[in-house]
Amino acid sequence: MVFPTLKEQLSVLMRGVQEIVPEEEFAKKIQKSIDTGVPLRIKFGVDPTAPDVHFGHTVVMRKLRQFQDLGHQAVLIVGDYTAMIGDPSGRNKTRPRLSHEQVMENAKEYQEQFFKIVKREKTEIRYNGEWLSKLSFEKITDLMGSITVAQMLERKDFQARYAEGQPISLHEFLYPLMQGYDSIAIKSDIEIGGTDQKFNVLRGRELQLRENMEPQIGLFMPILLGTDGEQKMSKSLGNYVGVNESADTMFHKIYNIADTLTESWFELLTVKPKSEYDELIKNDILNAKRVLALDVISQYYDISAAEEAAEKEKAVHSGNALPSDTPEIKLNAGNYGILDLLVLIGAFASKGEARRMIQNAGVKIDGNIATNPNEEIVAGNSEIIIKVGKRKFYKLLHSH
Repeated sequence: MVFPTLKEQLSVLMRGVQEIVPEEEFAKKIQKSIDTGVPLRIKFGVDPTAPDVHFGHTVVMRKLRQFQDLGHQAVLIVGDYTAMIGDPSGRNKTRPRLSHEQVMENAKEYQEQFFKIVKREKTEIRYNGEWLSKLSFEKITDLMGSITVAQMLERKDFQARYAEGQPISLHEFLYPLMQGYDSIAIKSDIEIGGTDQKFNVLRGRELQLRENMEPQIGLFMPILLGTDGEQKMSKSLGNYVGVNESADTMFHKIYNIADTLTESWFELLTVKPKSEYDELIKNDILNAKRVLALDVISQYYDISAAEEAAEKEKAVHSGNALPSDTPEIKLNAGNYGILDLLVLIGAFASKGEARRMIQNAGVKIDGNIATNPNEEIVAGNSEIIIKVGKRKFYKLLHSH
């Protein structure tokens, strides 16, 4: 196989990368693959503990796709065995253990979303139960002998839990060794992951050396901050953009990200040259976010769907349209106190929160700002549109 030159490959592969361990071996490995015509095996492991993929996950997936486009072999390891333990990385407590059935169900859904970014036909899919289920107790104790308790407790997450008296189960110590053993099983050349995976990835390198194999290199991508610009993107924090969301939901979320995120999102989620997006950000941050949204959405949909989403966002802002994800709620006819109604439809968790939002002029009923927290709303035959904040809408219908 004929590969692009080392210089061409490095210019693509180094974009957005936070760290490579050890960096000096990276170029040598690529050069060796060019010289021999043998593609590198790029390992990416995923534990399908949840079925949804968001933009935070796609940072590493996009890097995997770049390796594929340069002619290398992607190896997706579905952690059907490791997911039953749960990766302790970055956790402040033991993850709940999942059944094998749950994991396999999640894996199916996960792959559908994964292959929106990574080429299916150029991916080798392996389940680590294939080898981990066959390990003898003798082999497991041998693996455990490769690492000390002190080394395990050097991990920040374990350190913090130990200091706070949070329990650490012994099975969690096995996790990095199982992930490391995956690298032996598939003869990995490079393992890619987020920076939170460094400890686990380096275990794979050590275990390969013990088996007299050429050790893998760890390539680490930065953690994508969520739409709030403060914390790691996460479904549980609500600061995520899902790859399965509609084009106009995606557009709205991207267009409204914290300004400080625009540069890193361009770098990690697009292939636009730095000089180009720097210029956009400097001249007009809102236009930069619009361009970013169009670019990212057209990776999942087509450009016309992205442009339609941009038009829809404009119409929503000017009050001429409702977002496509507006919930429709059926109500019995009658009079409702506005605070009770806002809690009933799920707009707020409590009447106190609803009252504060009304006092801050953040609630509109049929286009008019609600000013009186004691107001009564009459639900009858006509629909009522409630707007909360910038873009939360609720359509109230009469229940027949």
